[in-house]
Parts: sequence; C-alpha cells; structure tokens
Amino acid sequence: MNAPALPLSALENAAEFLPRHIGIDAADEAHMLSVIGEASRRALIDSIVPRSIARTQAMDLPPATTEAAALAELKAIAGKNQLLKSFIGQGYYGTHTPGVILRNILENPAWYTAYTPYQAEISQGRMEALVNFQTMVCDLTGMPIANASMLDEATAAAEAMTLAKRSVKSKSNVFVVAGDAHPQTIEVIQTRAKPLGLEVRLANSAEEWNTLLDGDYFAALAQYPATHGRIDDLRADVEKAHAKQAAFIVAADLLALTLITPPGEQGADIVVGTTQRFGMPMGAGGPHAAYMACRDEFKRSMPGRLVGVSVDVHGKPAYRLALQTREQHIRREKATSNICTAQVLPAVIASMYAVYHGPEGLKRIAQRVASYTAILAQGLKQLGAPVREQASFDTLSLHTGAATKSIAARAVSMGANLRIYFEEYLCISLDETTTRADIELLWKVFAKDGQQLPTFDAFENGVESLIPAALRRTSSYLTHPVFNTHHSETGMLRYIRALSDKDLALDRSMIPLGSCTMKLNATSEMIPITWPEFANVHPFAPADQQQGYKELDEQLRAWLCQATGYAGISLQPNAGSQGEYAGLLAIKGYHESRGEGHRNICLIPSSAHGTNPASAQMVGMQVVVTACDANGNVDLVDLKAKCEQHSANLAAVMITYPSTHGVFETSVKELCALVHSHGGRVYVDGANMNALVGVAAPGEFGGDVSHLNLHKTFCIPHGGGGPGVGPVCVVEDLVPFLPGHDTGGVKGGVGAVSAAPLGNAAVLPISWMYIRMMGAEGLKAATETAILSANYISARLKDHYPTLYASEGKDGKSGHVAHECILDLRQLKDTSGVMAEDVAKRLIDYGFHAPTLSFPVPNTLMVEPTESETLFELDRFIDAMIAIREEIRQIENGQLPQDNNPLKNAPHTAESLLAAEWNRPYTREAAAYPVAALRSNKYWSPVGRVDNVYGDRNLFCSCLPVSELA
Repeated sequence: MNAPALPLSALENAAEFLPRHIGIDAADEAHMLSVIGEASRRALIDSIVPRSIARTQAMDLPPATTEAAALAELKAIAGKNQLLKSFIGQGYYGTHTPGVILRNILENPAWYTAYTPYQAEISQGRMEALVNFQTMVCDLTGMPIANASMLDEATAAAEAMTLAKRSVKSKSNVFVVAGDAHPQTIEVIQTRAKPLGLEVRLANSAEEWNTLLDGDYFAALAQYPATHGRIDDLRADVEKAHAKQAAFIVAADLLALTLITPPGEQGADIVVGTTQRFGMPMGAGGPHAAYMACRDEFKRSMPGRLVGVSVDVHGKPAYRLALQTREQHIRREKATSNICTAQVLPAVIASMYAVYHGPEGLKRIAQRVASYTAILAQGLKQLGAPVREQASFDTLSLHTGAATKSIAARAVSMGANLRIYFEEYLCISLDETTTRADIELLWKVFAKDGQQLPTFDAFENGVESLIPAALRRTSSYLTHPVFNTHHSETGMLRYIRALSDKDLALDRSMIPLGSCTMKLNATSEMIPITWPEFANVHPFAPADQQQGYKELDEQLRAWLCQATGYAGISLQPNAGSQGEYAGLLAIKGYHESRGEGHRNICLIPSSAHGTNPASAQMVGMQVVVTACDANGNVDLVDLKAKCEQHSANLAAVMITYPSTHGVFETSVKELCALVHSHGGRVYVDGANMNALVGVAAPGEFGGDVSHLNLHKTFCIPHGGGGPGVGPVCVVEDLVPFLPGHDTGGVKGGVGAVSAAPLGNAAVLPISWMYIRMMGAEGLKAATETAILSANYISARLKDHYPTLYASEGKDGKSGHVAHECILDLRQLKDTSGVMAEDVAKRLIDYGFHAPTLSFPVPNTLMVEPTESETLFELDRFIDAMIAIREEIRQIENGQLPQDNNPLKNAPHTAESLLAAEWNRPYTREAAAYPVAALRSNKYWSPVGRVDNVYGDRNLFCSCLPVSELA
C-alpha cells in the first residue's frame, strides 16, 4: 500500500532547523500551557511581557534556511578570505593543532558544551586540564603561580598594570611601556589607563627606556622577545624597577621560553602572554588563551580564575576554583577586575598541546623555529638584504627604508605576508608551520633579478641559532609525569576521554543555570570554526585579504541591530564583561564630548550582576546603589530620589532586563525616561536577552547601550568557561564612541578594548549560522518557548518550592516569570537544616548540573531551562526536584537526621557506596538510584563534596605530586 503523498510545503521544510533547535513540539506545548493555565503561547507572552515595550514590527532578517543551505552560503563568504602564508608575527602565528586534540576537544561537545566549573564535583576533568595549564605557565615563565587563563595578551597586560598598581609600594601613577611591545598591547593598555587616571609613558628607543626607568613610576612592561624580534637581557632593568619600589612586567612568548632564560629567573614580578601558538589557529584574532603568572605575594590580588587543589569529604585530592570565584558578586565595585569569564577551551587545548608534545617535543619545535630563523638570516645576508644584527628567536627585522612597501607588495604577489614596522622596516616571523619551501620563497622575495639564490642544504649543518649563550635556558620545565606520559595518540586519546568522563556537560543532560542560558550549540553552527578560510587568517593581514570576515562582520552586526533595536554594534569585546566596559566607555566618551566629563555617577540596583559595579569602577565612575522593592523590581521611588540627588553628575544607570530576579518589570520605560530627564544614559545589561529577541528590543524601549552575550543567547558554546563574545550595542548618537582599533585600522571614539579588531572572530560564524537558520520567526519562537519552559517548571514545582518573584500580570496575580525562575529554599534551613547547596549537590546524584546557586538571593536556586530542552528532560529535572523535596520531608518529620542524610552527604561516589561499611540511616540504593531511570543511565561523581575552606587556607595551584595521585 502506498503512503499518502505529502504536500510540497512539508517536503521543502523537511530539513528545517527550527524543530531541531527547539525541543518542544505542538503537543508538548499544549500540555505545558494546560499546566500553566494559559490558552495559548500568545496569551502567555501577552500576560508576561508589558505591552508598552512589545515590538510593533518583526525583525528584518533573511528568511530561515536549512542547515545545508546556510553552510553553503557561509562557505561562499569564507571563500572571500585570501589565505596567504603569514610571516607577520606580532603575537599571532601558524600552528599545527594535533588531530587527536582537534577532534577530541575542539570539536567535541563533551568539552565545548561544559559550563564554568562553579560546581567543582562535576568539573574535575576540565579543572585538571586547567591545573595542567597553570603548571605549564609556571614552569615556562619561571614564576610561582599562574591563573587559569585570560582573554588575550593585550588585556592580560592591561590587567597586569592594575594588579601592579594595587600591589606595589610606589605611589606614582606612571606606567612605563617599552615602545617595542606589540602595538595592539600598547593600545589596549592606553585605553585601560586613561579612565583610571594612570599615565602611560612609551619608550621608543633604548635611550628613552633607560631615562624612564631612572624616573618615577609604579611599573614597567617589556616585550620578551620584542615585537621586532630582539631578545634583551632584562636583569638590570628589573633591578632598576625594584629600586623604585615598582613592579616589572614581562609580556613573554611561551614557545621562546623553552629556549631562552625565563622572566622569573630574571626577577620579573608579573609575566603575561598568549598561548595561541600552542595549538590554536590564528582565527583572525581569537579565541586564544592568554596567561598571567606572578610572584607569590600578588596571588590574592590576581584577576581572573585560579584553579586550586583541595580535598573532598573522604580526604582525597579534588580540584576547585580558588579565591577569586565570582568575586564580583561579593566585592562588586571593590572587585580587582570585572573579568567573569576566561578562555577555558583554548586553555585546555594549549595545556593538552604541552601534554602531548612534552618538554622534549616543545623544545624540538622551538629549536626548529630558531634554526630556520638563523638559516633565513644567513641566506638574506648572502643576498645583501639589510638584516639588523640582533639576538633573535623567530623574528628578523630588516631596515628596508624607501623600498619597504614595494618589497612587501612583491611578497604578497608571491603569496606571502610580511610585516611593515614603522614604515622603514620589514619584520619576518617564523613558526612551527614554516617549511623549507617557505624559506626559499622568502629568499626569492629579497633576491634581485639574476641573483643566485642560497640553497637550504648549504646551511644544513653548523648554523648557530641567534640566541646568545648568556640568554639560553638551562633550567628544566614540565617535569611532572603528566607532561611525560601521554605522547602516543592512543595514550593521549584515553587521557582526554578519562578527563571528559569526569565532567557533566550539555551533551549528557540539561544544565538549568539561571542567567547563563545553556542552550543547544548545534553541530552545523560549530562546523565552520575549523574551516581554514576562517581559522588560518592573521588578524593584521591586509584588509583586502579579509573580505569574508568583513562581510561576516557587517551581516552579523546588521542582524544583531535588528534583534536589539540599536543603531550600531562593535563585535570587538571578547567577553560580556568587556562589552560592559566598552559600553560604559562609550557613555563616558559621549559626556566628555559635550563638555560634561564631570558626570561620573553610575546608579546600579542592588540586584544587578556583580560585573556591573566592577565595570563602572574600571571606567572611573562612582557607583551609587539603588534599592529594589519586595517583588525584586527596581524601587522607582528610591531611583527618582537618587536621580534628583545626583542630577548634575549623573552619567548612567545600569539595569538588567528582564531583571536579575527573572521578571519583566512593567515600569522600565518610565525608568528610562526618568534617567534621560536628568541627563543620564541607560545601560541595559543583555545577559537576559534570551527572553527578549523578537519580543521586545532594548534599543526601542529606552536603552542607550547594551552588551550581548553571544555565548548565551546566540549559541556560541560556553566551552567550560570561555570563549565568549560580548558585542556592545548603542543608539545613534553613541555610535561614534564604539571601540576603535588603530593597530587594526578601525576608527572609533574610544581605543581598542581587545587585542584584535574583531575580538574572538573565529567563533562569530556560530552566531551567524544560528540566526541564518532560525530567521525572525524562529528567533521569536525560541524566546517564547524559553519563557514557556520556565513557567512550566515554576508551575509544576510551586507546591514543593515556591517561586520567589513573579510578574503581576494582567489579572494582578498571574504569578508568571520570564525565562528563568528563582526557587525559594530559604525556609528549609529552619525546618530541616537543608541549604540550597545541599540540593545542588544532591542533584549531581540525579545526573544534573545544579541551577545557579544563591544568586541573586542567598539560599535560592535560579532555574533557566532554555528553549532547546525537550519536555522529557524538563520533566526529568522536575521529577528530580520533587524527589529531593520528599527526601527533605523525611528529614522534617524525623525519619532522617539533619546531619546524616542523602542531601548532606551528596554527591555519593561509587567508591563510597562500595565500601565494606555503610553506617548511614538510608540504603545504598537510595543514595545511588533515587529514581529508577538512573539504573540504566547513571553519572557518577568522581569525588565527594569538596572542602572549599581547606582549599583557600592551603592554596596549591599546580599539578599534584605523584604520591598524592597514588
């Protein structure tokens, strides 16, 4: 019997992406609406989103297309990038990503869909990889402590500047920077210094450098090797700085440090740099993991994340985030930095590159680069090229004078990019991808007509590297067994798998983190990031070679403007915190342009994300906290009073919308109008944009500036805590104050905020693919489904855990939430002794990552399901929460003691359940299999509950000794 013919429209939509991304179908939606008590999704949205802010017209986006068609369209765009051999250097180099790392980490959802390791017990694998990263950095730099990665080398240098200012005795406000540091690093430092009232003094010659080091300053920074390749002995300069009670900062190349004396052995106080050439493609500028290492006395002021070793409840070693964990939410405007993210996935890749190659492998790669550099120099000298005499690792500098541009053009015509430096010089940088053919090509570029070329074979033996004997490294590094064990692909594959098995990522289960939006990162969105046309582009390659990236940038910015209602966007900020910073710089620049630079008061509600006050402090604004009412809304009476009190100096207000409490506040338009009437600008934090796209636009309802989190709303994966992208979006009159980038040829009202003009450019195709496949209607459906799912969870759990905040709704009592709900567990402390943390740890036994713990209200759980979860998974989570509530009731009625129960003892490890003795008042089965489904699909926590206090009191942040592992 023949099947009935399908209508043509159904056949054409067979490969539609929308039902792949959204986990709820029509039948599921009907059931969920019946539980919530609404007749339709439209009625639900109308009861939640204030009509005063609702969009009046749809976003003007290309119609949704299929996964295959979107990939083909993006491939055509990528093909407009030209891939020439890059000898530009300047902090970005060709590198080989080992296939075992490419396939099993960069392209593996077990690694790229994981969240920041705030729940230590289910993050042991990626934290071990980060401890390897920290150990690698400490060993290579010769420093005692390193953090778990920074955003890029330039911002790491800027953070080092402020770390030094906090940490040294010198009271000077002068920061001395060597003029031969990477220009993008100098530019970002200048951007960061200006609003803080710090003076950056550049030394553009050896004489200036010596003069400035004899003067008054709180810190100095040198590039090692310098941007044009020279290697200097820094010891005398370090002594000068220390005599001034100032810090000495070194921006160092990690691959070079396998061969040259590390900065720590020369007395450096802080060392920063990038790990890009440890296996991460250039990607037009990112993402790459930068690093920061410092002297031991500075460790408690170090910005960013630090992974430390503690013990679990069984006394066994366990990893956890130490000291700085989300310190913005505690210290707020007194935080040492606004960095709330890192570059975990690139840091993992860099550490695995070191694990795979080991110390001998890294040294061989570096020796090959150094040898090729020496051979290139010898051949160029034979040709009469003006090679400058200098100690060098991988970069040569040639004083080519008036011929500079013509030689560079000749190189391009032959398929190579050289770097023009100060108009009269050419720099040539080699890397691990450099071949003999490349050296011969470079000789051809400089050979005059008819001149005989050198032959590579003539230099096969007896060419000394250009590293002077006095600066050659003698100390050992990477001696820990982890760097000396996994050198076969089989061994490496199994090590990577063993670590990922310890973790709980989105590929295993729902991650219901409020405010963090852990949604599907579709495979089709991820595929383009490893295409050579995107991956192998140097960020400072000539503009005409980056036409594909230019088109990608223009289209993505236009689409995001449609989504937000803003007039202009910069994609440069490579984290949400950096987007905040750039947005506040735009507001500051606007006021200064009008002769109102005195406006420095930033009003921030008490419920705001902790990065908000930290960012305001970084741009030199004074934070004034405003109150929230009993429903979690901004207290308009208090806000009005503060606006009137500070009217003459009001710069901005920062709000999150929907609010951090998961509610659409009905008076947001009045709030915006109030602030505008006092001359201030409105910053709308875009963290909760997943509840707005297609439904309401901050640029239309009164916002002046927002940052977006492309790693939340627009599907770039979290990668275990980075990479991210934090575009800054502004209204028309603030467009001139978007970030510029002189080094990258981008004009703007404020300086560069990231090392590269497009920040983490290589991951932008992910968001492009998402928008292209979803279209305007699809994006709106995603928003509405996320709101539907959150309200379904709230409704089903209301008899077990009340939702703390809800909107008033059209009937004054609808009790609906936005895209997340805060479950109130505060009363359980009195009735059972159970805290929200206990519920979070018990959820691990059920196979779930916990919701956001105790933020923004202590002892609560903030749940955000996203639109991507199926009804089956939502119900599985709900059933787990209800089962845990029943366990709490057993404590409340005396069946279980308050200090010895499944929640207080969670998570339960397999080892503890298999122990000979079991002296707990509940069965092993109740501990391991509280619901029947777990018998066929069980995640086992590798460690018991981690002791946080022990970890901070006994700070240890490097690889564990073998005796501990045993």
